[in-house]
Amino acid sequence: HNINPMCQCTFIVYSYKYIHADNRVSYPLCFIFSSPMGCKPEQQMMYAGSKNRLVQAAELTKVFETRNVDDLTEEWLKNQLAFFR
Repeated sequence: HNINPMCQCTFIVYSYKYIHADNRVSYPLCFIFSSPMGCKPEQQMMYAGSKNRLVQAAELTKVFETRNVDDLTEEWLKNQLAFFR
């Protein structure tokens, strides 16, 4: 049976050098959950449950989700982080 790798749910934990508007530098630990369109519903449910447990256990606070892997750019991440001060 053929599996399209672009339809796989993925967890990404990424330490990003973020330069704030006032030139402060921080290194937020970002958790990104990618659940592309076309993933099987049972796979999405399995990963969603695991995601919540992992976020709680690791005490992650910068948690983002995307349904389109093409969104995963530095610009996208900066826009997500802009909501945190």
